[in-house]
Amino acid sequence: MLQPIVSYHQDDEDHWVANLSCGHTQHVRHRPPWERRDWVTHREGRNAMLGYKLNCKLCELDSEME
Repeated sequence: MLQPIVSYHQDDEDHWVANLSCGHTQHVRHRPPWERRDWVTHREGRNAMLGYKLNCKLCELDSEME
């Protein structure tokens, strides 16, 4: 289920985590070659992605449980 990014925070290991509008969170790591998210490495890139919709697996699980 697609949910927009509303803000970010860093976890205990200093990895960036997107806060989604649904209240769930999702790591947004840049780990080439598996995950290419250059935008997460600087503030301007993260700000440009506010509102971008990520697939929230927890929302999908919640909807399957209903």
